[in-house]
Amino acid sequence: MAGFLRKLLPKRFRKDGITIPVVRLQGAIISGGGQFRPTLNLANVSPVLEKAFAMKDAPAVAISINSPGGSPVQSRLIFTRIRELAREKQKKVLVFVEDVAASGGYMIALAGDEIIADATSIVGSIGVVSGGFGFPELLKKIGVERRVYTAGENKVILDPFQPEKEKDIEYLKSLQLEIHQVFISMVRERRAGKLQDDAAVFSGLFWSGTRGLELGLIDGLGDMRQELRRRYGQKTKLELVTAGRGLFGRRIPGVSPVSLEGAASGLATGLVEAAEERALWSRFGL
Repeated sequence: MAGFLRKLLPKRFRKDGITIPVVRLQGAIISGGGQFRPTLNLANVSPVLEKAFAMKDAPAVAISINSPGGSPVQSRLIFTRIRELAREKQKKVLVFVEDVAASGGYMIALAGDEIIADATSIVGSIGVVSGGFGFPELLKKIGVERRVYTAGENKVILDPFQPEKEKDIEYLKSLQLEIHQVFISMVRERRAGKLQDDAAVFSGLFWSGTRGLELGLIDGLGDMRQELRRRYGQKTKLELVTAGRGLFGRRIPGVSPVSLEGAASGLATGLVEAAEERALWSRFGL
Protein backbone atom coordinates (compact mmCIF):
# COMPACT_ATOMS: atom_id res chain seq x y z
CA MET A 1 0.00 0.00 0.00
CA ALA A 2 2.82 2.39 0.92
CA GLY A 3 4.49 1.70 -2.43
CA PHE A 4 1.25 2.43 -4.31
CA LEU A 5 0.75 5.75 -2.49
CA ARG A 6 4.36 6.70 -3.18
CA LYS A 7 3.75 6.30 -6.92
CA LEU A 8 0.85 8.78 -6.71
CA LEU A 9 3.18 11.50 -5.45
CA PRO A 10 4.82 13.86 -7.97
CA LYS A 11 8.29 12.59 -8.89
CA ARG A 12 10.06 15.45 -7.10
CA PHE A 13 8.50 14.32 -3.79
CA ARG A 14 9.39 10.66 -4.14
CA LYS A 15 12.34 9.12 -2.39
CA ASP A 16 14.39 7.13 -4.86
CA GLY A 17 16.66 4.39 -3.63
CA ILE A 18 17.41 3.02 -0.19
CA THR A 19 18.99 5.14 2.54
CA ILE A 20 21.53 3.39 4.76
CA PRO A 21 22.44 5.05 8.07
CA VAL A 22 26.17 5.30 8.67
CA VAL A 23 27.80 5.49 12.10
CA ARG A 24 31.48 6.45 12.34
CA LEU A 25 33.32 5.10 15.38
CA GLN A 26 36.73 6.72 15.42
CA GLY A 27 39.31 7.07 18.18
CA ALA A 28 40.77 5.24 21.11
CA ILE A 29 38.35 3.40 23.39
CA ILE A 30 38.57 5.15 26.73
CA SER A 31 36.15 5.21 29.64
CA GLY A 32 35.06 8.80 30.24
CA GLY A 33 37.12 11.33 28.31
CA GLY A 34 35.73 13.10 25.30
CA GLN A 35 36.16 16.53 26.89
CA PHE A 36 39.03 17.71 24.70
CA ARG A 37 38.89 15.24 21.77
CA PRO A 38 36.64 12.42 20.55
CA THR A 39 36.96 9.07 22.28
CA LEU A 40 34.87 5.94 22.12
CA ASN A 41 32.88 4.61 25.06
CA LEU A 42 29.33 3.41 25.58
CA ALA A 43 28.06 6.78 26.86
CA ASN A 44 29.37 8.59 23.79
CA VAL A 45 28.22 6.20 21.10
CA SER A 46 24.87 4.93 22.44
CA PRO A 47 22.78 7.95 21.34
CA VAL A 48 24.21 7.77 17.80
CA LEU A 49 23.68 4.01 17.55
CA GLU A 50 20.09 4.26 18.76
CA LYS A 51 19.40 7.04 16.26
CA ALA A 52 20.83 4.96 13.39
CA PHE A 53 18.93 1.79 14.26
CA ALA A 54 15.70 3.78 14.62
CA MET A 55 15.59 4.45 10.84
CA LYS A 56 12.66 2.15 10.04
CA ASP A 57 13.05 1.80 6.27
CA ALA A 58 16.75 0.97 6.37
CA PRO A 59 17.50 -2.75 5.91
CA ALA A 60 20.94 -2.37 7.46
CA VAL A 61 23.18 -0.10 9.50
CA ALA A 62 26.71 0.57 8.26
CA ILE A 63 29.36 1.12 10.92
CA SER A 64 32.74 2.55 10.02
CA ILE A 65 35.47 1.70 12.53
CA ASN A 66 38.86 3.35 12.90
CA SER A 67 40.24 2.46 16.32
CA PRO A 68 43.51 1.08 17.72
CA GLY A 69 41.69 -0.27 20.79
CA GLY A 70 41.71 0.68 24.44
CA SER A 71 39.42 -0.32 27.28
CA PRO A 72 38.25 -3.95 26.96
CA VAL A 73 35.22 -3.17 29.11
CA GLN A 74 34.03 -0.28 26.92
CA SER A 75 34.79 -2.30 23.77
CA ARG A 76 32.62 -5.15 24.96
CA LEU A 77 29.83 -2.81 26.10
CA ILE A 78 29.71 -1.16 22.66
CA PHE A 79 29.76 -4.58 20.97
CA THR A 80 26.87 -5.75 23.16
CA ARG A 81 24.82 -2.61 22.52
CA ILE A 82 25.17 -2.96 18.75
CA ARG A 83 24.05 -6.61 18.86
CA GLU A 84 21.10 -5.74 21.12
CA LEU A 85 19.91 -3.04 18.73
CA ALA A 86 20.41 -5.31 15.71
CA ARG A 87 18.17 -7.97 17.27
CA GLU A 88 15.60 -5.48 18.54
CA LYS A 89 15.28 -3.58 15.24
CA GLN A 90 15.94 -6.65 13.05
CA LYS A 91 18.61 -4.96 10.98
CA LYS A 92 21.78 -6.29 9.42
CA VAL A 93 25.02 -4.75 10.65
CA LEU A 94 27.78 -4.16 8.11
CA VAL A 95 31.13 -3.09 9.57
CA PHE A 96 33.69 -1.29 7.42
CA VAL A 97 37.28 -0.95 8.63
CA GLU A 98 39.18 2.23 7.79
CA ASP A 99 42.84 2.49 8.84
CA VAL A 100 42.67 0.11 11.75
CA ALA A 101 40.31 -2.08 13.78
CA ALA A 102 42.69 -3.67 16.24
CA SER A 103 42.41 -5.02 19.78
CA GLY A 104 39.28 -3.37 21.24
CA GLY A 105 38.55 -1.89 17.82
CA TYR A 106 38.37 -5.39 16.39
CA MET A 107 36.23 -6.50 19.33
CA ILE A 108 33.68 -3.86 18.34
CA ALA A 109 33.96 -4.93 14.69
CA LEU A 110 32.83 -8.42 15.73
CA ALA A 111 29.36 -6.93 16.21
CA GLY A 112 29.02 -6.84 12.45
CA ASP A 113 27.19 -9.59 10.58
CA GLU A 114 29.92 -8.98 8.03
CA ILE A 115 33.26 -7.17 8.30
CA ILE A 116 34.71 -5.49 5.21
CA ALA A 117 38.10 -3.80 5.13
CA ASP A 118 40.47 -2.16 2.71
CA ALA A 119 43.33 -4.38 1.54
CA THR A 120 45.73 -2.07 3.44
CA SER A 121 43.67 -1.77 6.64
CA ILE A 122 45.07 -3.18 9.89
CA VAL A 123 42.97 -5.82 11.68
CA GLY A 124 43.44 -8.24 14.56
CA SER A 125 45.70 -7.75 17.59
CA ILE A 126 43.57 -10.19 19.58
CA GLY A 127 45.30 -9.90 22.91
CA VAL A 128 45.50 -7.87 26.10
CA VAL A 129 48.12 -5.30 27.05
CA SER A 130 48.70 -3.25 30.18
CA GLY A 131 51.27 -0.51 30.46
CA GLY A 132 52.50 2.17 32.75
CA PHE A 133 55.58 3.84 34.21
CA GLY A 134 57.63 3.21 37.32
CA PHE A 135 59.09 5.98 39.46
CA PRO A 136 60.72 4.18 42.42
CA GLU A 137 63.75 6.50 42.53
CA LEU A 138 62.07 9.76 41.55
CA LEU A 139 60.76 10.73 44.99
CA LYS A 140 64.18 10.26 46.60
CA LYS A 141 65.79 12.55 44.04
CA ILE A 142 63.33 15.37 44.60
CA GLY A 143 63.25 14.94 48.38
CA VAL A 144 59.66 13.78 48.75
CA GLU A 145 58.57 11.04 51.14
CA ARG A 146 55.59 8.93 50.04
CA ARG A 147 53.21 7.85 52.80
CA VAL A 148 50.55 5.23 52.13
CA TYR A 149 48.28 3.67 54.75
CA THR A 150 46.14 0.68 53.84
CA ALA A 151 43.78 -1.89 55.30
CA GLY A 152 44.51 -4.92 53.14
CA GLU A 153 47.98 -6.12 52.17
CA ASN A 154 47.35 -5.84 48.42
CA LYS A 155 45.85 -2.36 48.28
CA VAL A 156 49.03 -0.87 46.77
CA ILE A 157 49.66 -3.62 44.24
CA LEU A 158 51.62 -2.33 41.21
CA ASP A 159 52.29 1.01 42.89
CA PRO A 160 54.41 2.97 40.35
CA PHE A 161 56.40 4.56 43.18
CA GLN A 162 57.59 1.20 44.51
CA PRO A 163 59.89 -1.37 42.88
CA GLU A 164 58.05 -4.05 40.89
CA LYS A 165 57.18 -7.21 42.77
CA GLU A 166 57.11 -10.60 41.06
CA LYS A 167 53.83 -11.60 42.71
CA ASP A 168 52.18 -8.37 41.51
CA ILE A 169 53.23 -9.07 37.92
CA GLU A 170 51.97 -12.65 38.15
CA TYR A 171 48.61 -11.45 39.41
CA LEU A 172 48.30 -8.88 36.61
CA LYS A 173 49.15 -11.55 34.03
CA SER A 174 46.46 -13.84 35.44
CA LEU A 175 43.89 -11.07 34.93
CA GLN A 176 45.15 -10.50 31.40
CA LEU A 177 44.77 -14.19 30.59
CA GLU A 178 41.16 -14.17 31.82
CA ILE A 179 40.31 -11.15 29.66
CA HIS A 180 42.16 -12.70 26.71
CA GLN A 181 40.02 -15.84 26.99
CA VAL A 182 36.85 -13.74 26.90
CA PHE A 183 38.14 -12.03 23.74
CA ILE A 184 39.04 -15.37 22.14
CA SER A 185 35.59 -16.78 22.92
CA MET A 186 33.95 -13.76 21.28
CA VAL A 187 36.04 -14.20 18.13
CA ARG A 188 35.34 -17.95 17.94
CA GLU A 189 31.60 -17.37 18.35
CA ARG A 190 31.23 -14.47 15.93
CA ARG A 191 33.61 -15.88 13.29
CA ALA A 192 32.44 -19.49 13.59
CA GLY A 193 32.93 -21.40 10.35
CA LYS A 194 35.09 -18.62 8.91
CA LEU A 195 38.15 -18.53 11.15
CA GLN A 196 41.27 -20.38 10.04
CA ASP A 197 42.86 -22.85 12.45
CA ASP A 198 46.01 -20.82 13.00
CA ALA A 199 47.42 -20.30 16.51
CA ALA A 200 48.85 -16.94 15.45
CA VAL A 201 45.32 -15.52 15.22
CA PHE A 202 45.13 -15.21 19.02
CA SER A 203 48.78 -14.29 19.60
CA GLY A 204 48.24 -10.52 19.58
CA LEU A 205 49.64 -10.10 16.05
CA PHE A 206 47.88 -7.83 13.58
CA TRP A 207 47.59 -8.10 9.82
CA SER A 208 46.65 -6.26 6.65
CA GLY A 209 43.12 -6.57 5.38
CA THR A 210 44.34 -8.98 2.71
CA ARG A 211 45.87 -11.36 5.25
CA GLY A 212 42.93 -10.84 7.61
CA LEU A 213 40.63 -12.12 4.87
CA GLU A 214 42.77 -15.24 4.44
CA LEU A 215 42.67 -15.87 8.20
CA GLY A 216 38.89 -15.41 8.35
CA LEU A 217 39.02 -12.28 10.50
CA ILE A 218 37.02 -10.34 7.90
CA ASP A 219 34.55 -11.24 5.16
CA GLY A 220 35.68 -9.15 2.23
CA LEU A 221 37.75 -6.32 0.81
CA GLY A 222 36.23 -3.08 -0.39
CA ASP A 223 34.94 0.34 0.60
CA MET A 224 31.61 1.37 2.06
CA ARG A 225 30.05 3.33 -0.77
CA GLN A 226 30.79 0.82 -3.50
CA GLU A 227 29.83 -2.16 -1.36
CA LEU A 228 26.50 -0.71 -0.25
CA ARG A 229 25.58 0.29 -3.80
CA ARG A 230 26.52 -3.16 -5.05
CA ARG A 231 24.16 -4.71 -2.48
CA TYR A 232 21.27 -2.29 -2.50
CA GLY A 233 21.47 -0.58 -5.90
CA GLN A 234 23.23 2.38 -7.48
CA LYS A 235 20.66 4.81 -6.04
CA THR A 236 21.52 3.81 -2.49
CA LYS A 237 22.17 6.85 -0.31
CA LEU A 238 24.44 6.96 2.73
CA GLU A 239 23.27 9.11 5.63
CA LEU A 240 25.85 9.91 8.27
CA VAL A 241 24.26 9.79 11.73
CA THR A 242 25.72 12.18 14.30
CA ALA A 243 25.01 13.15 17.88
CA GLY A 244 22.34 15.71 18.64
CA ARG A 245 23.19 19.32 19.33
CA GLY A 246 22.71 21.31 22.49
CA LEU A 247 21.46 24.85 23.08
CA PHE A 248 24.55 26.51 21.56
CA GLY A 249 24.91 24.15 18.64
CA ARG A 250 27.57 21.95 20.20
CA ARG A 251 27.29 18.22 19.74
CA ILE A 252 26.07 16.28 22.75
CA PRO A 253 28.47 13.35 23.19
CA GLY A 254 26.45 11.59 25.87
CA VAL A 255 28.58 12.66 28.82
CA SER A 256 28.22 15.41 31.38
CA PRO A 257 29.83 18.78 30.59
CA VAL A 258 33.00 19.86 32.38
CA SER A 259 32.46 22.12 35.35
CA LEU A 260 34.56 25.28 35.65
CA GLU A 261 36.05 23.99 38.90
CA GLY A 262 37.10 20.76 37.23
CA ALA A 263 38.60 22.35 34.13
CA ALA A 264 42.20 22.31 35.38
CA SER A 265 42.10 18.69 36.53
CA GLY A 266 40.23 17.81 33.35
CA LEU A 267 42.99 19.35 31.26
CA ALA A 268 45.63 17.32 33.09
CA THR A 269 43.60 14.14 32.62
CA GLY A 270 43.12 15.01 28.98
CA LEU A 271 46.87 15.34 28.46
CA VAL A 272 47.48 11.91 30.00
CA GLU A 273 44.72 10.35 27.94
CA ALA A 274 46.12 12.00 24.81
CA ALA A 275 49.52 10.43 25.50
CA GLU A 276 47.89 7.02 26.02
CA GLU A 277 45.92 7.40 22.80
CA ARG A 278 49.03 8.44 20.86
CA ALA A 279 50.78 5.29 22.10
CA LEU A 280 47.87 3.12 20.94
CA TRP A 281 47.93 4.54 17.41
CA SER A 282 51.74 4.37 17.24
CA ARG A 283 51.71 0.59 17.61
CA PHE A 284 50.23 0.37 14.13
CA GLY A 285 52.44 2.98 12.51
CA LEU A 286 49.70 5.61 12.52
